[in-house]
Amino acid sequence: MTELIWEGKYVDGKRQTPVRVALPFQTIETVNESAADRHRTLEMFASGRPAEWRNRLIWGDKKYVLPSLLPEFAGKVNLIYIDPPFDTGADFSFTARIPDSDQTFTKEPSIIEQKAYRDTWGVSAEERQRGVNSLDRYLGWLADALVLMHELLTSDGSIYVHLGTNVSHYVKAVMDEVFGPHAYVNEIVWKRQSAKSGAFEGIGQYGRIHESLLFYAKGENWTWNQQYTPYDAQYVEAFYKYTEPHTDRVFRLSDLTAAGSRKGESGGALKVNGEKVYPAPGRHWALGLQPGETVQDAMNRLIKEKRIWHEPGKMPQYKRYLDEMPGVMLQDVWNDIRPVAPQGGERLNYDTQKPEELLERIISSSSHEGDLVMDCFVGSGTTAAVAEKLGRRWIAGDLGRFAIHTTRKRLLSITGVKPFAVENLGKYERQAWQTAEFRAGGSTRRKTRMKRRLLRVSSSQPWE
Repeated sequence: MTELIWEGKYVDGKRQTPVRVALPFQTIETVNESAADRHRTLEMFASGRPAEWRNRLIWGDKKYVLPSLLPEFAGKVNLIYIDPPFDTGADFSFTARIPDSDQTFTKEPSIIEQKAYRDTWGVSAEERQRGVNSLDRYLGWLADALVLMHELLTSDGSIYVHLGTNVSHYVKAVMDEVFGPHAYVNEIVWKRQSAKSGAFEGIGQYGRIHESLLFYAKGENWTWNQQYTPYDAQYVEAFYKYTEPHTDRVFRLSDLTAAGSRKGESGGALKVNGEKVYPAPGRHWALGLQPGETVQDAMNRLIKEKRIWHEPGKMPQYKRYLDEMPGVMLQDVWNDIRPVAPQGGERLNYDTQKPEELLERIISSSSHEGDLVMDCFVGSGTTAAVAEKLGRRWIAGDLGRFAIHTTRKRLLSITGVKPFAVENLGKYERQAWQTAEFRAGGSTRRKTRMKRRLLRVSSSQPWE
C-alpha cells in the first residue's frame, strides 16, 4: 500500500491508534431555553421519554471530544466540515472588554489549551535532533481525528476538509488512507482573494490566492443536491437570442434529436404543423417521452405547450426559456465567493473566519434539512450559524475559549435561534490529560510545575 509516513506513526513497528476514552459531557448552560422548554424537558426526562434534540456547542480538545461523541453518534453524522489550523502560532489567548468600561484585559490560555497546543505543534530540542518537526505532529494529530470522524459519518455522509496549499497534498494522502482512495470526490479550489500585487512584486513566485477543500464520501451513494451558478452576461447574449413577443420571455433554441440511428418511430418521420419532418441522417428523435406516449404524441404535446419553434421547410427546435434554467452546474473552481470583508457586517475579527456563503454552498450541496452537521474546529462559528439558518441540526466544537464565546454570541444574534447546549468534558478531560502527561514521563521539575498549574485551575469553573 502506498502511504505517507511521519515520525510517530509507527512505534516498534505498530501503527499508533487514536485515544478512545469516552468521557461524559457536562452541560455548562442551555442557551435561549425558555421556562416552558425547560419544564417540558424535565417532564420528558421524568417520564423516561427521550428529550428533544438540542444543538451542541462543545469546548474541548478533539482528542477527547471525538471519542466521547462515538457512543451516541457513531454512524449518525450526515456532514462534516473542518478547517483545521496548521502551525498557526496561536496561543489561545484573547482580549476581552470589561462591561461598562473602556478597559480591556487579556485572557490567558488555560492549561488544557497549552497542553493541546504543545501536543499538536510543540517539538522539543531532543525531538528536533531526531528529525521530528511540527508537520509530523500535525499529521499524526489530524489522522487520529479523521479516523474518528470517519466512524461518526453516516453511510451516505461526506466530509469537507478546508486547507491551505502548503499542507493540502499531505492531508490528501492521509485521507486516502483513512477513507480509501475510492472515497475521494473532488478537490475544490476556492479563490479567496483577488490578485496580489504591490509588496508581492518581484519575489519570484505566483500570487497565492486560493485554498483547497478536499471532498470525500464515506459510501458509494452520498447525499448530493446539485447546485448552480448564474449564467454570465456574455453567455446569455451569445445563446439566448430570442424574445417571445407576447410575454417578453427570453429563450434559446435547442436540438430535438440525439446522435445514433434508430429503426422504428424514433428514427422515422413526424408530423409538425402538417409537415412531415425526418431526423437528420445518423440521428433520432429525443423528446423525453412520458409514460404511455408515442414519439408523435410527445411532439404533439410539446406543440400544444408552445415549446416548438418551427419554420416551414426547416427542422423544429425546442424553446428553452432562460427564466426556467437553473444556471451552470457548479464546478470545482469557486471564484464567485468573496472572503469576509474587513468592514462588513459579517466580520467578527476572527483571523480565519470563513464567509457564510461558502458554508451555505457546502451544506446545501451535501445535506438535507434536519440532517446533522458537525464542525469540531468551529472557530468563529460560521458552520453552526449557517447550519442553524438552513434548518440543519449541528454539533460544533473548538479547543479555544475565544472560539466558543464568539460562536455563542454569534448564534444568539440569529433571529429565532433554537435552544442549544454549551458543554465540555470538565474535570474528566483534565484528569485524562493529566494521567497521560505524567505517565509519559518527564523531569521532576516539569512534573512539579505541571502539578502547580493544575492546582491553580482544578478549582476553577470550566467556563471561566
